[in-house]
Amino acid sequence: MTIKEYVAFRKEELKKEILSLPKKPHLIIIQANDDPASNAYVRGKLKDADEIGANAELWKLDPSASQEEVLSLVEKANNDPGVDGLIVQLPLPSHINEEAVKMAVSPSKDVDGFHPLTTFIPCTPKGIVDYLRNEGFTFKGKNAVVLGRSNIVGKPMARLLSSKGYDCNVTILHSRTTEEDKQFYIAHGDLIVIAIGKEGYLDSHFSYKKDAVIVDVGINRGEDGKLHGDAVPNLPVAIQTPVPGGVGLLTRISLMENLVVAAKASK
Repeated sequence: MTIKEYVAFRKEELKKEILSLPKKPHLIIIQANDDPASNAYVRGKLKDADEIGANAELWKLDPSASQEEVLSLVEKANNDPGVDGLIVQLPLPSHINEEAVKMAVSPSKDVDGFHPLTTFIPCTPKGIVDYLRNEGFTFKGKNAVVLGRSNIVGKPMARLLSSKGYDCNVTILHSRTTEEDKQFYIAHGDLIVIAIGKEGYLDSHFSYKKDAVIVDVGINRGEDGKLHGDAVPNLPVAIQTPVPGGVGLLTRISLMENLVVAAKASK
């Protein structure tokens, strides 16, 4: 099943779940940037919510808004019993403390999964493992290689893959890893997740297991004006997620799944 087919299937399932709820799930998106990628993601999230029968509202602030203004909206959503899920669209302007804003979101409404006390799995790692499991990938004992150590993708991805129930052998590679080690770990990787923001970094100068899976989280605007991943297309592996039309869709459907769970818990 392609990612687009999988996401369409999950949307239909969520639509049925929502019909059985006493009220529509309600999502608030707070945005304080005018980043083109963020704008596209927000449009996608609003569209997803509409398609599954949920309510989604965008509270948009000017990029010059103060941290206090952002935190005030977070508090407003936290205290509204009619709001099931709350996300603050990243990145935030440089004058706003991102960590302070993340920590201000109520854990029970943190459908992005960033708060340390939330029960929700961060959307990108969750979307990836759910899709791979649907495709029949078995995680237990597999060698998983994560390229990148960001707080949004790399670190939570590594934590999830090494957790009970997945039980992968996880290696994180980053900018300080030697080229020799990168060559070794990538050549032995059963699952390779790359999120470093470097167009075409994974290419033919690395060796791959023929039954490996490459999950490409990177989105880079190329000189041709098109979007490209962190891996070149058509590497000699069993599965390689496309860019665009890949992990972004999985992230968004996971957000909707978390929202429905939050709505059920707040009945």
